[in-house]
Amino acid sequence: MATIKIGYAPTRRSIFSAPDAIKYRGLTADKMRELGVDFVDIDDINSEGLLYSEEDRLKIVEKFRREKVQGLFLAHCNFGTEYLCARLAQDLGVPVLLWGPLDERPEPNGVRLRDTQCGLFATGKVLRRYGVPFTYLTNCRLSDPVFARGLQDFLAVCNVVKTFRHMRILQLGPRPYDFLTTMCNEGELLEKFHIELAPVPLPELTAEMKRAMADGTTDVADTIAYIKEQMVVKLNDTQLANVAALKVAMKRLLVKYGCQAGAIQCWNALQSELGIMPCAANSLLNEEGFPIVCETDIHGAITALMVEAAGMGTNRSFFADWTIRHPDMPNGELLQHCGPWPISVAKEKPVITYPLAFDYPGAITAEAKPGDITLARFDGDNGAYSLLLGNAKGVEGPTCMGTYLWVEVENIKRLEAKVVEGPYIHHCVGIHRDVVPVLYEACKYIGVKPDLYDPIEEQVKAYLRGE
Repeated sequence: MATIKIGYAPTRRSIFSAPDAIKYRGLTADKMRELGVDFVDIDDINSEGLLYSEEDRLKIVEKFRREKVQGLFLAHCNFGTEYLCARLAQDLGVPVLLWGPLDERPEPNGVRLRDTQCGLFATGKVLRRYGVPFTYLTNCRLSDPVFARGLQDFLAVCNVVKTFRHMRILQLGPRPYDFLTTMCNEGELLEKFHIELAPVPLPELTAEMKRAMADGTTDVADTIAYIKEQMVVKLNDTQLANVAALKVAMKRLLVKYGCQAGAIQCWNALQSELGIMPCAANSLLNEEGFPIVCETDIHGAITALMVEAAGMGTNRSFFADWTIRHPDMPNGELLQHCGPWPISVAKEKPVITYPLAFDYPGAITAEAKPGDITLARFDGDNGAYSLLLGNAKGVEGPTCMGTYLWVEVENIKRLEAKVVEGPYIHHCVGIHRDVVPVLYEACKYIGVKPDLYDPIEEQVKAYLRGE
């Protein structure tokens, strides 16, 4: 599971109770420890461990930068000092969580100790004035389940933002000639999002394969043993060795070029060179948490990294084609690809065999597990980028070849029109987890428009509000 380190900056204002603010600073920190949150506090900045002066704010900025925090938690332990919160958030440039504990009943003499809700209103407005996006966790008690849920969701949002801002994609070969759909604007990705490509020609990949087979390590042999244990193999020894060597070679190139994911020209130059499909090798890397997508679909690789980050790395994603409507279910659809899906997604032991549309072996056939899933697609054209996302459910359907899953959505015609009218293509990424709210919230920090294919925006917002 991915870990995120956040900066914990509890805040107070002088005209409200400092002792009560100190009390809630400690209670909130204790709750985060109970939840296993990795955080950096400000207890060494002043005797109260609270943000309330500009001098201390400058020290906090320095400390949080030194500690490389990936998110900022502005806990309003009483009203709080809104302009210091906004300055701190602006300087750090990381996702911001705004929250304060629910106020208790006023004292018998009418005195109120904290007025936390009022302070949250003020800080929200000032953050907007400073141009700082933020996530609001509803005014609630530490013991309320919504607090733990909201904090964990915020960590996942931070993980998506961290992942998105530090992407480097290994591009193995140019896109297939026939696939204008998978063209991308490399310069624009770098300029807009700091997403970098590492282009590698196919001869470099095949040369790395030859080194893997001849370098005296056990990497290829270990991979062959793993395949035989995890899959039903319908390849000869030479073909199986090529699958294993391809997996090892791609892994080494990912490490060499500092990449987190890859996109490969999976047809048809490699087949004539190696005599295999790369799908099974892709599957093995996908299982290890290095998404490798097909047909040099750079936007698909970006989507896979975002989706897995939203799930905090606990679930593997799968890269799929939207293909055909379900023959018996009005809102059903077939998600399928030649065979690159990770083993953990399958509900049966995968078979390495021949794919649907090619005469070379090396693809996997396995139906994926049913259940609730999220489907997403990062894409763009004409300078505008968005993230298509929504929910689906795995259902029964006819047997198919390749890696596949029949799904049911709320309205297939609405979804179909979204994909056709764009800026999307026939590729998407799925994950067996509902990460729609996390991805929706992360979009505000990365300059990408969330695009829900079902009219569930108010439901998503209600969830994020803690309803």
